[in-house]
Amino acid sequence: MSHPAFPGVVSREDPDLSARLRRVFAALVEIHGDTARPVSSESLAQAAGIPLSAASIRNALAELESMGLLERMHSSGGRVPTARGHEFFVRALLTPAILPASLQAEVARILERSTRDVEHLLDEASHLLSSLTRQLGLALASSLEHETLRRLDLESLDQRRALMVLDLEGGAAQTLVLELTSPLDRDQLHEVAQVLRERLVNHPLTEVRERLAQDPELIRRSAVRLVALAAAESWSRRVLTPLFSAGAMHMAEQPEFASAGRLGPILRAVESGSPLDRLMVSSVEGHVSVRVGLDEDEALTGCSLVSYSLPGLVRGAVGVLGPRRMDYSYALAVVDAVGSRVAELLQS
Repeated sequence: MSHPAFPGVVSREDPDLSARLRRVFAALVEIHGDTARPVSSESLAQAAGIPLSAASIRNALAELESMGLLERMHSSGGRVPTARGHEFFVRALLTPAILPASLQAEVARILERSTRDVEHLLDEASHLLSSLTRQLGLALASSLEHETLRRLDLESLDQRRALMVLDLEGGAAQTLVLELTSPLDRDQLHEVAQVLRERLVNHPLTEVRERLAQDPELIRRSAVRLVALAAAESWSRRVLTPLFSAGAMHMAEQPEFASAGRLGPILRAVESGSPLDRLMVSSVEGHVSVRVGLDEDEALTGCSLVSYSLPGLVRGAVGVLGPRRMDYSYALAVVDAVGSRVAELLQS
């Protein structure tokens, strides 16, 4: 089972590396991250500028391999970090990047466009994470089906389209775009909203959905029935899984997942939602963490998950999924920035 790793929080099982071994190991992780290929002692000496002889570097690599931090892909080839090696790197050697103030402001600006609706906010967050990290962006929240409706508003978009805004207990909200089969003016929508509030407010969303489709008081009035049926239809088109994802093409661009045989199972695991949904929220709320080599699902063993568990009333998380060699320093900084901003917006 994978376990979350936090920068600066070392484990008692972590090896106590000398300065020489730390430098060699950190250089190999960086080169492998850039090239996606096994790293030889010769290429390490040339690319990293380490002031050690080739023999000393080979000895250091052998030590790191004996500690379980590196492994050989072939007996005569170079070495790559193991899952344990990447975990150690995150805990002991990683310093999260500092994002420019301009980028943090852009993150806030983009996310603030979707503050009226939890699902829109999470969908926007997954796309933002993907575009910034070039990994698969993920976002989820627990189901809102049992949340109580506290306020309902109807706004006209045009004569045959309306926006239904559902404010829920705890501060979350859902919005539905209604496609009306007959035109309704603003005064009619106002009257319909009054009836809907009387019949739906202070009931859980599961009951609200049932009443929209079956409540005789709503069905017998033509204008109300028109809106109720449009709402039920709009709801039926919504995504059923709470896990939002974006950026599958970035996974396809990774050499590790270039073949359909490797990429297909990963995308199916993402589509199913499990075990990623559980892993993303099973961490310390309000902190970013890394899980390396997700052995909960065979398809994900070559992947790492960087996630931020959202604090507050809406239980959820945001994160990125990518190869084990991903740029953890930058990914951690981006996930932390997006996650903390999403948490602020959900609590505001």
